[in-house]
Amino acid sequence: MAEVLKVGDKAPDFTLKDHKGNDVALSQLKGKKVVLGFHPLAWTGVCAEQMKNLEKNFGRMESLNTVALGLSIDSSFCKNAWAKSLSIEKTPLLADFWPHGGVAQTYGVFNDEGGVSKRTVFVLDEQGTIIFHKIYPVKEVPDMEEIIKALE
Repeated sequence: MAEVLKVGDKAPDFTLKDHKGNDVALSQLKGKKVVLGFHPLAWTGVCAEQMKNLEKNFGRMESLNTVALGLSIDSSFCKNAWAKSLSIEKTPLLADFWPHGGVAQTYGVFNDEGGVSKRTVFVLDEQGTIIFHKIYPVKEVPDMEEIIKALE
């Protein structure tokens, strides 16, 4: 597995399908800050809270010139059904499905034992440089205030 990317590293570009079937490329978001919210699996409680927090804070992040993305190894079809069940409409939920966890692997946050990504948040500046990074315990919802502080 690749080494975990750290603060100061340039975030590798990727293109993934979102839960609506659209291609989302990190390179298209240059000029905006980006929150990459990696989570292990859709349809699990802590992951649901993590994604609902991104959605709930959409306006705050938008006011900070920020786009938040939720990433897991699930398919875009799975992410679509899950987004509907959670009433997530604004926050793109990305499918790091094939190659299996390819983006999580590139960022060094793929859990080889479980075959899923680790619960991890990366915050990127407008040029795509990592300015915040934290791996959270699997049963811990990332602290939105900590993430917002990194954006300010």
